[in-house]
Amino acid sequence: MSIIRLDGVTRVVTLPDGGRLTILSGIDFEVDGGDRVSIVGRSGSGKSTLMNILGLIDSPSEGTVHFDERDARRFSSSIRDRIRGQRIGFVFQQFNLLARRTALENVMTPLLYDSGRDFWRRKAIATEMLESVGLGHRLDSTPDRLSGGEQQRVAIARALVRRPQLILADEPTGALDLDTGQSVMELLEGVAARTDAALVTITHDPNIAARADRHYRLDAGHLTTTLTRPVVPA
Repeated sequence: MSIIRLDGVTRVVTLPDGGRLTILSGIDFEVDGGDRVSIVGRSGSGKSTLMNILGLIDSPSEGTVHFDERDARRFSSSIRDRIRGQRIGFVFQQFNLLARRTALENVMTPLLYDSGRDFWRRKAIATEMLESVGLGHRLDSTPDRLSGGEQQRVAIARALVRRPQLILADEPTGALDLDTGQSVMELLEGVAARTDAALVTITHDPNIAARADRHYRLDAGHLTTTLTRPVVPA
């Protein structure tokens, strides 16, 4: 059973002059548990819009989005919020950490919205997650005392602390050097594998895209399948 499925998804926006701009056009896309998928696209290709639709942040102008085989058009805003909080993890190029909070406090933040056992165990759960990404010794460090790679690891721990079914990584290594980026992807893939989560990585970097099992290209709003692994420059 698919986690998320897009059928004929099109996204059109109205411009200030009254014109219409098609950002996504007729996209069919499906992700199952455990999938490793990459989507390559240049700036302006519609990557961010596609990510927002996959994350139930935005809705298509045409077509349907199904999450767990349920039509997302029937979801109330509170249901969408709950699905995003509990079942979808977002990892961005910009780490979006709370500047004055420690690594532990940043990772604990999503657990503050729980009402059950995880709320009362939030410190232990967040500590365990930070230890799993190799930052058990940096629990009390604020973002300004962490390297770029360490900040991204905190962001990953925060995204995965509720063990989501679907991980959406939008240019997760774009702000990192090559070696740190590869290390972060290994970490992200390892955590996803342990929890059997699907990982969708949207990137412009062919080296990152090549790590996935299924490959797509987004060009001018059209999504096409790439049957072979992306060519990685020597």
